[in-house]
Amino acid sequence: MDLDVYLAAILGGDTRAFGGWMSGAEPRVRDSLRSFAQVIDVEAVLQETLLRTWQVAPRLVADGRPNGLLRMAIRIGRNLAISEVRRTKATPTDGDDLEAALAAGDRPISAPDPMLRKAIAECRDKLPAKPRQALDARLASAGAQDDDDLATALRMKVNTFLQNFTRARQLIADCLHKRGIAIDQELGA
Repeated sequence: MDLDVYLAAILGGDTRAFGGWMSGAEPRVRDSLRSFAQVIDVEAVLQETLLRTWQVAPRLVADGRPNGLLRMAIRIGRNLAISEVRRTKATPTDGDDLEAALAAGDRPISAPDPMLRKAIAECRDKLPAKPRQALDARLASAGAQDDDDLATALRMKVNTFLQNFTRARQLIADCLHKRGIAIDQELGA
């Protein structure tokens, strides 16, 4: 399906049209970032990609080929991922290696760490109001609601909601880092 059917409305600032576009584009953009999954936070890059796509969509010049906005979003996402890899000096994973790692992922899941849980809760409690609201809304919905609905419930624009959520994640990561908790090691354990 050519997702550019939403483009005219998106250019007019229609957030619902952008939400419709995102529902079709998000899996494809996420899949394009798959090779980076073991070395960067793909979810954060994906959210930043969608936010930037919304911001630059009005400047898109159609080239006559289908899915112009999607192709631009994929390019934005890959550029962001590459920048993040350079910033962290990490190495992206080959698709075959990623599949092998996923297949080998049948290791037992360890029990939750109560000290880590407590540290996360304390860092969450220190968040400013708006980022905390965005984080709490996303966690409470457990994926049942899309960001547009969550933003509406919080009386925020979608891009403001996404910015607040991303800020909350970063602030919690920084807080945990200050406590000497290496997030990558905790998630990999």
